[in-house]
Order: sequence, then structure tokens, then C-alpha cells
Amino acid sequence: MYWDRLELLVGQKTFLNIKNTTVVIIGAGGVGGYAIESLARSFVQKMIIIDSDIIDITNINRQLIATAKTIGKNKVDVWEERIHEINPECQIIKLKEFITKENINILFQYNPDYIIDACDTIETKKEIIRKCIKHHVKLISSMGTGNKLDPTKLKIMDIQKTAYDPIAKIIRKMIKEEKINQKIMVVCSDEKGRQQNIQKIPSNSFVPATAGLLCTSYIINDIINIGEENEKNK
Repeated sequence: MYWDRLELLVGQKTFLNIKNTTVVIIGAGGVGGYAIESLARSFVQKMIIIDSDIIDITNINRQLIATAKTIGKNKVDVWEERIHEINPECQIIKLKEFITKENINILFQYNPDYIIDACDTIETKKEIIRKCIKHHVKLISSMGTGNKLDPTKLKIMDIQKTAYDPIAKIIRKMIKEEKINQKIMVVCSDEKGRQQNIQKIPSNSFVPATAGLLCTSYIINDIINIGEENEKNK
């Protein structure tokens, strides 16, 4: 069986809970792509992948599906094909959308258990937080991964504990101004940006990848913890 080693690690009941989890991934690039891949290899059986972009030659240095053969193709189409080669039973819903305040409610019509925010637009990140709180959906949001070289500086944390990241600073300000009291979980680095006053953000293959894997790690470990808590409370 494909998934024997995962089931041995987490136990049959948790394994089935993972299988029955629905995850929305917003952004299928450097961060979101590695989250998608690792979710597929973790036996998650329903994913809603949202990205309006096509694969560009500039994506090759950091995006899992970007190759000479895939340039010019829609990211979500290539991801659907790749996931079904890994996990043929996985249900993929593709949305070739750029998420904004106006269409964000589309995320919640699929009743997701988790949302991974791997998008680049700060106003969209803010709105995702607001809507996840409103709809009681668990969120893990990736902060900036560009202009960084040390993947060991990335951590899963409450947004209030972040430092140095300029995106996280803006989100913290919004959290304070809107008096949001609950934890907002993010993947964030405390590495200072290497280049200053740059117009094009530098990137590499391993920092965004690590952030994406940490997003999946957050979801899988949360499912495990919920299962363990339920067993204790019986």
C-alpha cells in the first residue's frame, strides 16, 4: 500500500482523519507548491488549489512544477496532473482565480477544514484572516520567503511573536487595530533580508520549499493533536 509508512507513524484512526481532511491552498508557487505536494503524499484526499497564474521561466529556480516542458501552462492544471500521478484518489478542485475581497467567499463554499495562505497580496492575506475567524476555519499563513537564505530560521508561530518580516509587521498592525484576540498561526522567518532597497525580490529553491513543508506539518500535527485530545477526553 502507498501509505503504509505514514499509517505506522500516526496510527489508523489519525490516518483516516488525515484522509478525510479538506484543505484549500491559495497560491501554487514556491511555498504553496511544496505544501500541495506534501499534502498529496500525506494522503489528504480533497484539495482546492487556487492560482490564476501560468508557469513562467522565472519560476524555475524555486517552483516544484516549473520545468522547460511546463512553461506557459496553467499552474493548477499541472498540479492536478502531478497530484494524480502521486495520489490517484485525491479529489482536486482547481480555481483559476486571483483572490480578492470581492470573491474571497468562494474559499468557504467547499467547507474546508484548513486553509493555507501562500499568496503574495497583503490585502488578501488580511481578508483571509478575517474570513477564517468568521467561518471558524483553521488557517496557516506564510509570511515572506524572498530575500532570505537560511531555512532554519523559519518557524511556525503566532503572528504576535514574529520579528523582522515586513509582511508580518503589517499583519500585526492590522491585528492590533481590529482588536483580534485569537492566535493567528503563521510560518515566518526571523532572518533579516539580505538585500536592501530592491525592486525585484530575490529568491532561492530551499527557503520557500521549507515554508511550504512547514504549512503541511502544521496541519498534519494539528490533526494528530486533535485526535489525541479526543482520546484523552473519552
